[in-house]
Amino acid sequence: MSAAPIVIVGAGLAGLRTAEELRRAGYEGELILLGDESRPPYDRPPLSKQFVRGETDDTTLRPAEFFTEKKIDLRLNQEAVGVDAEARRLRLADGSALDYSELIIATGLRPRRLPGLPDLGGVHVLRNHADAAALRSELGGAKVALVIGAGFIGCELAASFRASGVEVVLVEPQPTPLASVLGEQIGALVARMHRDEGVDLRCGTGVDSLLADDGGKVRGVLLTDGSEVAADLVVIGVGSRPVTEWLAESGIELAEPAAGGGVLADEVGRTSAAGVWAVGDVAAWLHDTGARKRVEHWTNAGEQAKLLACALLGAEPPTAARVPYFWSDQYDVKIQALGTPGATDEVRIVSDDGRKFLAYYIQDGILTGVVGAGMTAQVMKTRAKIAAGAPVAELLGAS
Repeated sequence: MSAAPIVIVGAGLAGLRTAEELRRAGYEGELILLGDESRPPYDRPPLSKQFVRGETDDTTLRPAEFFTEKKIDLRLNQEAVGVDAEARRLRLADGSALDYSELIIATGLRPRRLPGLPDLGGVHVLRNHADAAALRSELGGAKVALVIGAGFIGCELAASFRASGVEVVLVEPQPTPLASVLGEQIGALVARMHRDEGVDLRCGTGVDSLLADDGGKVRGVLLTDGSEVAADLVVIGVGSRPVTEWLAESGIELAEPAAGGGVLADEVGRTSAAGVWAVGDVAAWLHDTGARKRVEHWTNAGEQAKLLACALLGAEPPTAARVPYFWSDQYDVKIQALGTPGATDEVRIVSDDGRKFLAYYIQDGILTGVVGAGMTAQVMKTRAKIAAGAPVAELLGAS
């Protein structure tokens, strides 16, 4: 009998990259990539930007012939519902089972919804292609869109809606957009940009209830500050949760929801179960700080895929220092972040022309992160300094 295949559950970016890296690292055995959607792997970042604005229709990551050439058995509309880790057997929603030699969990995230809100027409979340297509189909007829949550998705959608000529109300319970990620000081600069573009930004308040017309379609919201906002399109962007419920009886250790949830894994993706790995947004990897945490960024998926593939096959892993990187496109500005900027770090704004800015994030005098808006070259040239743990005084020209 031939050996059981390596099976990857989740055909998003992390799952695809892991399949690619396994082949690149020399694995020649059977490789199955399972996706629970009908579409082949596609890129998610454009969904909140070019796709929803109608500027592109195709966000496919690889053509069909790629999977044939690489001998990757891509199986769509295949949802995993359970796993017997001891028997190394996967259970699928259609009632079938699939034996594996190694299992890689790459099931990603699912958008959170606000509890207690009715299911009305015109109310959306955004995570997958179907969500984006539904939102795009209604955008053309909308006059006022209300976006709940000023995180990255909420801010990107607000920018896309304004570019499409729609009035936007952006509601955020925290003092500024992105406050929990980048801190209030940088959040205030992001707020300034959105207000300059005509967004009605309301911070320090949330949504109490949705208001419906007689046909069951949203006509507005009641905010927790008592004000009422008319809107014919509402998008909920209040974060996501890892897709792990199908692992509830597997014995595979999961992180507590209060700690962000996800599949607990070591620094190369090994979980608590032999032959089971986790990668991408769903995976709470062990980091240099000693903590296990999930990192929900596009570049992280590729970096983890390389490490996991090498570890699984016993190959030498990459040795270059990894400096986390993420970005967000809003209006004509690319907001970029290198390193590990934190909301509670000391922040030094080193450049600000009223729209574009550059800021250093500092812990105990050491440069730990850099965030810039519209300053690509200035951000990227700090990568080596962050990797080396350079004193921020070196960059500021202090003696």
